[in-house]
Amino acid sequence: MIWEALGSVIVGLAIALAATRKLPGRFPSRPLTLATGPAAALLGALLAHSILGPGHFFQTLLAAAGLGAAMLSLLVRPAHRLTALRSGV
Repeated sequence: MIWEALGSVIVGLAIALAATRKLPGRFPSRPLTLATGPAAALLGALLAHSILGPGHFFQTLLAAAGLGAAMLSLLVRPAHRLTALRSGV
């Protein structure tokens, strides 16, 4: 269980770092994004471990990555809204 938790936090942090590098202006703040990724991935690992049981390491990490990406997608701001805010509309 400890390796699943540690692996899911690393996966969540990697997803959050990739998201902030790929879409730098679309997230509200970098610290919030970097905190949300590992926390959501840890929650995903906990859910997957409680549903699947022990002995499913890679499936648990896959579920952690899925929930981490899903939670990070909730933080993304639309691109057209950013251009409208810059132009004063």
